[in-house]
Amino acid sequence: MELFLDVLGESLVDTAKMLPFLFLAYLFIEYVEHRHGEKIEAVLERSGRWGAIPASLLGCVPQCGFSAIASNFYASRVISLGTLIAVFLATSDEAVPLLISMPAYWDKLVLLMVIKVLYAIAVGLVLDFVLRGILPKSLRGGYTGSADEIDCHETHDDEEGHERPIWQAALRHTLEIFVFIFGFSLLFGLIVEGVGEDVFADVLGQMGFFQPVFSALVGLIPNCAASVLLTQLYVEGALRFSSLVAGLCTGAGVGLAVLWRANPSWKQNLFITGLTWASGAAVGVGIQLVVALLVG
Repeated sequence: MELFLDVLGESLVDTAKMLPFLFLAYLFIEYVEHRHGEKIEAVLERSGRWGAIPASLLGCVPQCGFSAIASNFYASRVISLGTLIAVFLATSDEAVPLLISMPAYWDKLVLLMVIKVLYAIAVGLVLDFVLRGILPKSLRGGYTGSADEIDCHETHDDEEGHERPIWQAALRHTLEIFVFIFGFSLLFGLIVEGVGEDVFADVLGQMGFFQPVFSALVGLIPNCAASVLLTQLYVEGALRFSSLVAGLCTGAGVGLAVLWRANPSWKQNLFITGLTWASGAAVGVGIQLVVALLVG
């Protein structure tokens, strides 16, 4: 019981720390949708499928708020699948601040960010240009290339037809996702506390070549604790650099949680979750192969 209460308290505090930024993010979303929806449609009509490039650069900013914004934009059909995946792969959540606080790892941090951004751009462009005609439209979702198909506006009128302040909608979305994230945080915290970080380290050490595959799975957990755990294991020597890249490529913070909450298509959500994991695992295994060839 004491363990449960400790984890409950930590989960509540960790999730509460996200509230201010989540509210500001949703306030920004509501403002953009309400005031600049038509401008967004015009911009997307001209260059929607090139969104992976700026999205990757914005996604590497050390916080997970942009992934939440991207998930909402995807659910509103404002951005493409490639743009969304680019944001997810570029996001590193709390890993960047942690590595910045360790000067000995600055070179690794620079390499990490360069790999993630370039890889995110590449995957995003492949999805939006190469695989666009292969993936079914119903599975691809998001922005499909025609402004007429975009619906990024949300009604802010009350029952009497009066316009509600956008902060009310932003607050409602924030509280909804707060409950959703808190549930994930509590479950993940109980697993980590029950099993122990040492067990995680031992399991990862025994996986050998397949370590990035499991790290990518850990990264999917919509909680900043996942990126913190992966970074700590890397610093302690229990995790290889390739596995750190894999885990942080899938570590989109609350982005996936917001996607599952905001996007009504569970098939698209499941596909995007699997695609994010596969992309992260692939780059991790790829780095291991390159290192093995160079060393060999």
